[in-house]
Amino acid sequence: MKNLKTSAADMVAAARARIDEVETTDLIAMVDDPNVVIVDIRDVRERGRGYIPGSVHAPRGMVEFWVDPESPYFKEVFGQDKQYVFHCASGWRSALTVATLQDMGFDAAHLREGFSTWAEQGGPVELPDAKPD
Repeated sequence: MKNLKTSAADMVAAARARIDEVETTDLIAMVDDPNVVIVDIRDVRERGRGYIPGSVHAPRGMVEFWVDPESPYFKEVFGQDKQYVFHCASGWRSALTVATLQDMGFDAAHLREGFSTWAEQGGPVELPDAKPD
């Protein structure tokens, strides 16, 4: 197997060194703040197992296009003057995403531990509506 020039772990560490990270307990305290937009970048199947109430779902593959006002895929939710906190399951994907967004000039932070510790630390979780049989 060919060795990579940079590992995924190295990329995440480099991203975390230059972005704002939010602790789970701090984001729990902000969950009802109308000036905070929580953005879930997990896969739709992950989100289907539970999500932070009021969070916006923005699949990782579309985030850069959804935040760019010049993109045909721009979403108005990203054009507001609010604080954005992105999250994934464990904080790896969201760290890379926020570093990229920062490079684009979009100000955001990410949930350091991701959704993995959200419920056990007392964070509210919403489940999607059950589908009828």
